[in-house]
Amino acid sequence: MSSPIISVQDLHRAFPDVQAVRGLSFEIFPGQVVGFIGANGAGKTTTMRILATLDLPTSGTARICGYDVVNDPMDVRRRIGWMPDNYGTYLHMTVFEYLDFYGRAYGFRGDERSRRLQEVMDFTELNELRERGIDKLSKGMAQRLCLGRTLLHDPDVLILDEPAAGLDPKARIEFKRLVRLLAERGKTIFISSHILSELGEMCDSLLFIDGGRIVHHGTAESLEEQTTAQVLFDIQVAGDPEELRRWIDLHHGVKIVEIRKRGARVSFADDTPQSVALTLRRMIDDGLGITEFHREGRKLEDAFVEILKKLEPPAATPPPLPVQ
Repeated sequence: MSSPIISVQDLHRAFPDVQAVRGLSFEIFPGQVVGFIGANGAGKTTTMRILATLDLPTSGTARICGYDVVNDPMDVRRRIGWMPDNYGTYLHMTVFEYLDFYGRAYGFRGDERSRRLQEVMDFTELNELRERGIDKLSKGMAQRLCLGRTLLHDPDVLILDEPAAGLDPKARIEFKRLVRLLAERGKTIFISSHILSELGEMCDSLLFIDGGRIVHHGTAESLEEQTTAQVLFDIQVAGDPEELRRWIDLHHGVKIVEIRKRGARVSFADDTPQSVALTLRRMIDDGLGITEFHREGRKLEDAFVEILKKLEPPAATPPPLPVQ
């Protein structure tokens, strides 16, 4: 196996009023797309800022491409692309002028700069916006511009902090496509988000953090295997859905979890494939017009919440009341 491109060992970051990061250790290998997940205040942005050489750890080490983020910050910056959740804009500057400004800052000159700017605008589909003022961009357009700036110097590692926050569904789909294209080109991507389902689709592995500590690092499938979340089925019928509900009320082993317009979400006491298939056959034999029947995948959000509940300390037993 190749050496890790990101290596974090026993990382701590303390502020006067809070311990933001508590002993993080993890490794990311070249070409991986890793999702970084946690609630607000869990320590995600602090960790990412340390990796981007914008903050210093209290203790521990972090290395990117073999370079220490504290001792070799300039070497690290040459190899990373940092995309914060918010980026600065400038009045009276067009999309092209903005990218050209950063191209000059990265040291590109003449034909090389023109070529690189065109490559980035082609990839992020910004050509039609090149003369638009950056203060006139939609959220999705602005995120593509910020990604373009991040890619200008062709970094090996991309650190993306909440890049899909606030995007509409169409812009989210476009952004996911760009992330997968970058992964196909061999980029290593470390990406944080609150949208767990999308990270599950994009990422090779997921790193969950809570209270500054890692609580899971693995694939979405391995996370789901660790949980015991209830398996649910969606059933829809032709005709009056009340017939389905009455049938369920009369049969043991099936329970309605949520009533829906055309049917219901249900759970089975025995959710093995053989038992579920037998129950479905009985429904059809009893005249229910089943038009849709499928097992719902366990949601990553539910799995994450279940893991957090396992980590919660047991509630303290209240002291006995004094004897009168």
